[in-house]
Amino acid sequence: MRVGISLPVREMADDLGAIRDFAQTAEGLGLTHLRVPDQVIRPGNSHLHDPMMLLAYIAGITSKIELVPSVIVLPLRPTALFARQATELDQLASGRVRMGIGVGANKAEFEAMGVDFHRRGARCDEQLELLKALWSQETVNFAGQFEQVAENGINPRPADGWLPIWVGARGVPSDVVVNRIGRWADGWFVLASPDEYSFVRTRIDSAAEVAGRDPATIGTEAGVAVVGEREAEWQDRVRNWHAIGLTHLCLRTLGGGLSVAEHIPKMQQVVAELPIEVKS
Repeated sequence: MRVGISLPVREMADDLGAIRDFAQTAEGLGLTHLRVPDQVIRPGNSHLHDPMMLLAYIAGITSKIELVPSVIVLPLRPTALFARQATELDQLASGRVRMGIGVGANKAEFEAMGVDFHRRGARCDEQLELLKALWSQETVNFAGQFEQVAENGINPRPADGWLPIWVGARGVPSDVVVNRIGRWADGWFVLASPDEYSFVRTRIDSAAEVAGRDPATIGTEAGVAVVGEREAEWQDRVRNWHAIGLTHLCLRTLGGGLSVAEHIPKMQQVVAELPIEVKS
């Protein structure tokens, strides 16, 4: 199992040195990936870095750790702009980007961006189709419900014509989201419980087969908090997800009231106490 960690960016937002130290320490400890959340606007004046910009910075101060925006609210962004930014980030990181995407759930955010909240799922599905074209074709002709591209393209493009796309879905996903994962995704961020996992995984595998894909190529990643109310059981939860067969796991030191200075020692402690082997 590949084991990474969430960057506690909300707690460290005003301390770029702490962000740098956390990212470099995570890499030095052998953690395989670093996840960063997305939110375009926020109520109040709380600070949150843009994930694409922040990861471009982290790409320059690390060399091995995989960089994972999780998840980009794709329908809030023009597809061609996102396609170019994602490709550029991947090039700056020498191919270390795994792109998480989702449709979002904050209606106020969509209203502020002038995007129809109620059609975000349909827009996301179209965007994935357009992304494939923009990433794989020099010249794109695309006429969709939401966006059109005529005799245009982006450069540079991913070397393989695609960047790894992982889809985030809350709880037990709807059939629409299951089909999105089955058709397009290289992986699924598991927000279902361990008891729900098998049911959801079976549905995703069926959707992948309908789309002509091998279900075994679709990875899975769950999160495990190592602080807060469930701190005492984090090792058991890691063992459980490992036994279930997930390909990836994400540790979280955020959300438990740690000070900025406490996150790195906690990460170091948890890595030393991991009950499973980390796959590099």
